[in-house]
Amino acid sequence: MTAQSSASAVVVGSGPNGLAAAVRLAQAGLHVTVVERHDDVGGGMRTQELTVPGVRHDVCSAFHPTGVASPYFRSLHLERHGLRWLWPQIDLAHPLDDGRAGVATRDLAATRESLGRDGDRWARIFEPAIRHFGPLTDEVFQPVMHLPRHPLVLGRFGVAAALPATLASRAFSDGPARALFTGAAAHAIDDLRRPMTSAVGLLLTAAAHAVGWPVAEGGSQSIARALVAEFEELGGQVITGRPITDLDHLGSIAERRPDVVVLDVAPAGALQIVGDQLPPRVRRAFEAYRYGPAAFKIDYAIDGDIPWTNELVRRAGTVHLGGSAPEIVTAEAATTRGTMPERPFVLLGQQYLADPGRSANGINPIYAYAHVPQGYSGDASEQITRQIERFAPGFRDRIVASSTINPVQWAAYNPNYVGGDISAGANTARQLVFRPRMTTNPYWLGVPGLYLCSAATPPGGGVHGMAGFNAAEAALAELSRSAGTAGRRA
Repeated sequence: MTAQSSASAVVVGSGPNGLAAAVRLAQAGLHVTVVERHDDVGGGMRTQELTVPGVRHDVCSAFHPTGVASPYFRSLHLERHGLRWLWPQIDLAHPLDDGRAGVATRDLAATRESLGRDGDRWARIFEPAIRHFGPLTDEVFQPVMHLPRHPLVLGRFGVAAALPATLASRAFSDGPARALFTGAAAHAIDDLRRPMTSAVGLLLTAAAHAVGWPVAEGGSQSIARALVAEFEELGGQVITGRPITDLDHLGSIAERRPDVVVLDVAPAGALQIVGDQLPPRVRRAFEAYRYGPAAFKIDYAIDGDIPWTNELVRRAGTVHLGGSAPEIVTAEAATTRGTMPERPFVLLGQQYLADPGRSANGINPIYAYAHVPQGYSGDASEQITRQIERFAPGFRDRIVASSTINPVQWAAYNPNYVGGDISAGANTARQLVFRPRMTTNPYWLGVPGLYLCSAATPPGGGVHGMAGFNAAEAALAELSRSAGTAGRRA
């Protein structure tokens, strides 16, 4: 019997990273238990009837370019457990007030056409990343400080990624291309004038062309169900409805403290759970960890389709609503400094276009959230509705029902969303490079056997499971070293 096959592990939290960590540890032969505070698993991967019976809405995560691109998820062949990716005709659209719209899709020719005189320039910029997308994701889904296997690919990406999004967008001369790129960069939820804010935009745009922005059939909950099925097939156990607020609570799950504990929580959660056992240097870093702007979400049930002015937008799974590039930059800067903009940047999802089974009796689910200040307790419903109406006159008349969740409610729903920050941490240049603290092993908590695997660790937000996989690999490496040391002593 190997040391790993006799070892045990507990994973706290069943988001994509927690479940990925659990699967990887179970693959290595550990006896693994996942503990989830909610009555169902998934973290950000949940789908519910929030408005009208039979109409299914994604609660948090919705479109999954990083999920379909994830090296670890691909290795698991989750289609064996019913996971099916579905693509809209157009992956991403960004409408403008003049009726034009830029689109990003796996059909690069369609993108070229939508971008007019910037089309060829757009293709030249993104073709290298598209051509080497597999090696690129292998690199960027690791901690920034690692020995690259594809240094030329990573180096080329890194040079462009280091730029502020405002500077990178100057490569384009016309409104659609500038807005399309700036909207993708705005997924960083940061002041786009800051260094490294191009990174998210470059990666997500390349993903739109290389693998698309698909949805999971039946909703994002399907990803969680497939991961749980894989985990249980490996002998793992899932316990729901059990909050863990202290390491001593693990005693009610196992007779002894497990050899490995992996926390799929924000640094604030780790401070609470591990408490004084954290080394002072880790505690100080976690206390100084910065959380970013928040999300205000509204789910609509509408009769029929959104009456977009631009026909391309009617076929897009994801729509960015923010107007021109300068307008997006202004809104994101205000949000970052704590001011609610009159016209916030809005991300809208029409998942039913690819997955019509989410609709019922002609009523379709619409997913939308705005970037708002950290901890915002107001109601942004009208501002979001006006942003949609701006590019789709008559939308308001098609609303049958709606449901909202503000940043305070986000934090109550999922403690990882501190102040409503669904990214589990500000995407500042420092925290993109050193997340969650300055160390060569960002997953280890400085205590033997304790690890962090949430979106607060590399590679950050998204449903890709790579933070969980990386944390599990770190834990397995330490187990092997410990077993080797014990063997030599014996």
